[in-house]
Amino acid sequence: MAKQVNTLFWDIGGVLLNNAWDRDERRDALAHFAIDEAEFEPRHQPLVPAFEEGRLSLDDYLEQTIFYVPRKFTKDDFKQRMFSLSHALPENLSLARSLAASGKFRMATLNNESRELNADRIATFGLHEIFGLFLSSCYVGLRKPDAAIYRLALDVTQKPAEECCFIDDRAANLEAPMRLGMHVIQMQSVGQLQADLAKIGVA
Repeated sequence: MAKQVNTLFWDIGGVLLNNAWDRDERRDALAHFAIDEAEFEPRHQPLVPAFEEGRLSLDDYLEQTIFYVPRKFTKDDFKQRMFSLSHALPENLSLARSLAASGKFRMATLNNESRELNADRIATFGLHEIFGLFLSSCYVGLRKPDAAIYRLALDVTQKPAEECCFIDDRAANLEAPMRLGMHVIQMQSVGQLQADLAKIGVA
């Protein structure tokens, strides 16, 4: 007999909120401060693993990508712009909130995000009211799509894979958890997500 799904792991950027510091957000901030993207990106890309795994602070990241030369704006100015770019995906967030309120499911995040942006988004959008566990890359030192982060999620929750579902907007991030035996759903719309959740008994 198939086991009932009782644990839901959620990506944040692209599922509950917009992305924190993806290409669109970076382009917005760079344009706002008139910074050449062609100069910024080669500095940004090598730092992404350390930044998202919590080994590089936001201040150190900005020192290496933006403030390696004098600027007419401050580091706080740039941070404020970065934080201001986040916004909720209201219908998706409402669905997660209602599932949490039902009391039927253990709710956890499983996302790639730098420490300061992650903390700001958790606080700003009240994610602590929905989720009891935050398996963010910056806290666990692992990133999707590395299978190790999904194995850690199962170890920490002590749940069999078949009782768990992972929701992400990127197909590449679903391959490893599927191999581990977890249910997976690629988020495309809130209606599609609700329908796919219903197929595995989550309603």
